[in-house]
Amino acid sequence: MKLTPEQRIQLHGFNNLTKSLSFNMYDICYTRTREEREAYIAYIDEQYNSDRLTKILNHVSDIIGAHVLNIAKQDYVPQGASVTLLVSEGPVVENPTESFEESPGPLPEAVVMHLDKSHITVHTYPEYHPNEGISTFRADIDVSTCGEISPLKALNYLIHSFDTDIMTIDYRVRGFTRDIVGHKLFIDHDINSIQNYIPKEESLLYDMIDVNIYQENIFHTKCKLKQFDLNNYLFGYTKDALTAREQEEITRSLKTEMDEIFYGKNIRS
Repeated sequence: MKLTPEQRIQLHGFNNLTKSLSFNMYDICYTRTREEREAYIAYIDEQYNSDRLTKILNHVSDIIGAHVLNIAKQDYVPQGASVTLLVSEGPVVENPTESFEESPGPLPEAVVMHLDKSHITVHTYPEYHPNEGISTFRADIDVSTCGEISPLKALNYLIHSFDTDIMTIDYRVRGFTRDIVGHKLFIDHDINSIQNYIPKEESLLYDMIDVNIYQENIFHTKCKLKQFDLNNYLFGYTKDALTAREQEEITRSLKTEMDEIFYGKNIRS
């Protein structure tokens, strides 16, 4: 629903539709010893500490054209971090109109978090299997906006901000606003899949599944990396240090872990 300024629907009051984007990413690693596991967790905690996550969310706020009102952040013991930004849309005339369009967003080189009636949050969850050598890092990011600014603009940047093996993405438009004669509007833009907002060069890297409920304005997409290189899943060494049988067993274990996360069920024999 792309309208010119002259064609834009006149509303009774302000646009109070809530648009929520939930982006979950997973990074998988094989850590065969306690030392490797602790080193991996320490690396993740350093790589994605609250300071760096704050910078990422600041970029998100800048991309969607929001104004940061407040920031809360925390690094946890023994691991993990959280950041919450409260943001505001501000007067529409102050925001670039391109921020309102649901399209793949840019990858900014420079940056401008709690938004008024809107927020951006991230929580991280490093964890490991108790006895099978698998360590997993998950980051959950929620971008919830009220008004015309679109959280979908941040999706391209978020994909590039994390080393991602698996992504689970949800987008939902909630509530309603009214036009000047009182008719309810439950969505103010056209969308048939989240995949439309992932750049083609990125989408080619992943196997994707959609589960959408169009009548409820609920959209869900899962993505799993197509290419598998064992070297990308070993921490501190390469596959040359392993026997052929070890490579085969570790590869099977990693792929099973990824399939279980992607399909959302235990499939181990």
